[in-house]
Amino acid sequence: MTIDQLWTASALILAPFFGSFIGLLTLRLPADRPWAMSRSTCDTCKRQLGVIDLVPLVSFLALRGRCRTCGAAIPWRYLLLEGGCLLIALWSALAFSGATVLVTAVFGWMLLLIATVDAEHLWLPDRLTLPFGALGVIATLAIGEVPIWTPLVGAAAGYGGLALIAWLYRKVRGFDGMGGGDPRLLGAIGAWVGWQGLPSVLIWACVAGLSVAIAQALVRRRLAAGQQLPFGTFLAVGAWLTWLWGPLHALWG
Repeated sequence: MTIDQLWTASALILAPFFGSFIGLLTLRLPADRPWAMSRSTCDTCKRQLGVIDLVPLVSFLALRGRCRTCGAAIPWRYLLLEGGCLLIALWSALAFSGATVLVTAVFGWMLLLIATVDAEHLWLPDRLTLPFGALGVIATLAIGEVPIWTPLVGAAAGYGGLALIAWLYRKVRGFDGMGGGDPRLLGAIGAWVGWQGLPSVLIWACVAGLSVAIAQALVRRRLAAGQQLPFGTFLAVGAWLTWLWGPLHALWG
């Protein structure tokens, strides 16, 4: 096995386990339940789960989506998130080679975690966005021959630009137009894609948001006045597409 193949295999093997961890975090973080250094248990019968219960993808299918003790249904989110992380790893392997495959997979997995939490709770906690940004600085410097200030400028531009837009909106309209976590998320994304990629992230995010709004209108589920959309989820989509394909101006050029 070559080094490049080893990086790809690592991403594919780790993917379902990271997906299982995402499933745990997306349930426990919003509920303010402990997630570090705590054993997984069945939410119904409270039995501590063993190895046979915790093998990603395989356990769910083998147990037919039921707890083997009490028969309670295992949330489908685990299977979907584990499968989603595996798809992200496969996409990463098709798009890149070498260590960049694993770096891209980790980038996608963290975006999936952040997007899921925001979509379900309209919440972008600093405990997710700040480590994501710090990892972006490390990853950018590790895999790219760029000056040390490049990811820092990207982070500052992402946070400052969106924070300024939010401030102007509040001044003009008299109320907040976006959550406080959105600028910090875009700052973290800027550490990964650089300041050059930020306009593309915002364009893709707007396209994704408009697509959701149009889809809701088509099924006669128009947005109610004051209803919020998870902009962080759309930013995650924009970040993923920008990382894969680069800034839009480069594609059009």
